[in-house]
Amino acid sequence: MSPSSVTKRSRIRRAGESAFGMLLLAKTALMALLAMLLLIAGVWTSWDTAEPAMFSGERERGTLAVGKCGDDECRGAFTPGSGGKPRDGVVISKTVAEGRGETLDVALRPGTDEVVRTGPAGMLYAWVPLAGALLLASVVVAGGLRLRRTAWVMGLLGAGVMGASFLTL
Repeated sequence: MSPSSVTKRSRIRRAGESAFGMLLLAKTALMALLAMLLLIAGVWTSWDTAEPAMFSGERERGTLAVGKCGDDECRGAFTPGSGGKPRDGVVISKTVAEGRGETLDVALRPGTDEVVRTGPAGMLYAWVPLAGALLLASVVVAGGLRLRRTAWVMGLLGAGVMGASFLTL
C-alpha cells in the first residue's frame, strides 16, 4: 500500500467518526430540549392553579360549603375569611371536592366565581401536572440522555407528589 492511500483512508475514517459524533451530539441536545420542554409545560400548567392556592396576595380567602355537584364541578356558598362579601354559586372542580355538605378552605380567583382549594391538599393537587411532566421527562432522561440516577430521582419525585396528592384529597 502506498502512503497516500493510507492517508486517504485515515481521513475518510476521521470524517466518518466526526459525523457520527455530530449525530450523537444532536441526539443528546434534542433529548435535553425535549425533557426541558416537558418540565416547562408542567410548570406552566401547574402555575395557573398553584399561584392562588399558595399565595394570598389580592385573592380573597375563605371557606366553601359545597351545595351541589354536577359531572365536572361543584357549586356552593363562599364565606370570606375577613372583610369580604359572601357569595352563592361559587364553582370548584369536582376532583377536589368530595360532595355535598363538605366545607373546604379555598381562595377566590380575582374577577371570577371560581375557587381553588388551599392548604396542603390544594397545593399538592395544583402541582400534579408538574408531577406528570416529571414522570414523562424521567423516561426521556433515562432513555435519551442515559442519566439513569437523575431519571430515577425525577420519576420518584413525580410519583411521590401524585401519591401525596391522592392521599390528601
